Amino acid sequence: MEKTTIATLKQKKEALEPIVMLTAYDYTFARMVDEAGVDVVLVGDSLGMPVLGYPTTLPVSMEDMIRHTQAVSRGVKKALLVSDMPFLSFQTSKEEAVRNAGILLKSGAEAVKLEGGKVVAEIVKTLVGFGIPVMGHLGLTPQSVNLFGGYKVQGKTEHASELLLEEAKMLEEAGCFSIVLECIPAQLAKKISQALKIPTIGIGAGNGCDGQVLVIYDCLGLNPDFHPKFVKRFAHLWEEGLKGIQAYIQEVKARSFPDADHSF
Repeated sequence: MEKTTIATLKQKKEALEPIVMLTAYDYTFARMVDEAGVDVVLVGDSLGMPVLGYPTTLPVSMEDMIRHTQAVSRGVKKALLVSDMPFLSFQTSKEEAVRNAGILLKSGAEAVKLEGGKVVAEIVKTLVGFGIPVMGHLGLTPQSVNLFGGYKVQGKTEHASELLLEEAKMLEEAGCFSIVLECIPAQLAKKISQALKIPTIGIGAGNGCDGQVLVIYDCLGLNPDFHPKFVKRFAHLWEEGLKGIQAYIQEVKARSFPDADHSF
């Protein structure tokens, strides 16, 4: 497998070849998803919940993103590495956005992702103008969870769907190389995907996008309390992990571990 680049993703869209993206937040998972053959690895600010224990992504800081991006970059060799810009790292000014995006690139990311439509279009233009590749994010944008009143499907009305299509075109024109579409109706996601020349990556947006992304903890069944409709568990590592830990506890208490094979 050759190294994935932004040009590779465009070629995949043109060839109707689905793009596969997964999150990773540390070196070990980064190695795993990269060796498995995903096209894009995302260091998402979603790490705030399964890794840091926050209720939302809002508390995630630039320091958090820098440290996790550095760790993931050490494990990724072939996939394109994208890092999220956390809340308040780009909203305050173009200068702050450039500085923080540049720091993430210096930390190992090859592109950044930021949430929003029309309101961030000028910021996207500025970043791209400085040579910083940008992935957009529309629909359910988790940093706006308080504005939405919770994690709800977006774009369900005719007006809302028209606005999302319009904003997707704005982001494309501003220079985004790809856009994540999160929790919007499948038909709308398909319509947006067909209207854009750049690839779309869906999460809870149906099968009409140019690619798909999941949080690695959800994909591998490591979050027992999270059961949204759009998540499919492709493994059950929480249950397997519990079994392994319980077996370890039993053997230690029975003094059967360590045995002669595991002693010097």
